[in-house]
Amino acid sequence: MKKCLLVLACFMLLALAGCSLAPERPVTKDELYSTGIYNFYTIKESPESVLAAINREGEVILDAKYRDRPVFIKILALSSGLQVHVIEK
Repeated sequence: MKKCLLVLACFMLLALAGCSLAPERPVTKDELYSTGIYNFYTIKESPESVLAAINREGEVILDAKYRDRPVFIKILALSSGLQVHVIEK
């Protein structure tokens, strides 16, 4: 019985560790613009809605286009700043 509870506790710890958390300090519009994503990519979502999602969830995945090629843009809010990953569809 104790072994089962230990396994369950470890599983819950791993599941909770994988969840994204809101950033320690809110991300500003200037920080978002400094990534340059709105200069290089065509993004349907407004910067305000992207900021709201980042500040609430800690990350956001956007549908975008780069020179007529569809891509995903993943933005993570880290304590060191924003981290941007571009993934081709």
